[in-house]
Amino acid sequence: MADQSASAALAARALALVDLTNLNDGCTDADIDALCARAVTPHGQVAAVCVYPAFVARSKARLAGTGVKVATVVNFPAGGDDTAAVVRETQQAIADGADEIDLVMPYRAFVAGRRGFAEEQIIRVKAAIPAPAQLKVILETGEIGDPLLIHQASQVAIAAGADFIKTSTGKVKINATLEAAEIMLTVIEETRRDHGRPVGFKPAGGIRTLDDATAYLALADRILGPNWATAATFRFGASGLLDALLDVIKGGTGSAREGY
Repeated sequence: MADQSASAALAARALALVDLTNLNDGCTDADIDALCARAVTPHGQVAAVCVYPAFVARSKARLAGTGVKVATVVNFPAGGDDTAAVVRETQQAIADGADEIDLVMPYRAFVAGRRGFAEEQIIRVKAAIPAPAQLKVILETGEIGDPLLIHQASQVAIAAGADFIKTSTGKVKINATLEAAEIMLTVIEETRRDHGRPVGFKPAGGIRTLDDATAYLALADRILGPNWATAATFRFGASGLLDALLDVIKGGTGSAREGY
């Protein structure tokens, strides 16, 4: 019973940190309505839903009064070089009511040595996001690969104004990993220590079970302290995770679910 109680408490902690995601090709209005309905549960609500820009206004209307935020993605998933287009996409998403913008940094340009270009795109997108809306920058760590470059990309994104740094789009072969998370959380800790600036972290892609979620929370607790990971500083980008967490809270095993 004690083990189940502890697991349920962990699941409840993780549930409040979920960015409940539908970035499926062919997503429909009905899918978005179902997603928003799932966001508020008898056991608590998720932090946000994450949807394509076309569904921001609908999500905002469906979630009015709940406190659940609406996040959307820009420059997604390719991380392209057309900064003007990305800024326009961001401005429209904000106009439609987005609370959070998840920007795919131009990671190919960054890896090719165009660090300044990547930084400038993030700066320009950040400038298009009025407070209290926030910017999450997706590094696509599985594609960057090299640990030193992941460290540098984290630094660049934070210096350019990221409120969160996020591992992945969920659309590539390698998405969130604990190895990338440790690098990114270490840069976040260094930023807090050296500059006093809070920056959040979002692992995304492949996080489907309580065990998955617990591993990332344990890492955050070790590097940044046991009280650091709250909805203001930590999110899970996931679609299948919520059902697994609810299963554990209700006394089940929280077996793996399909999804982002």
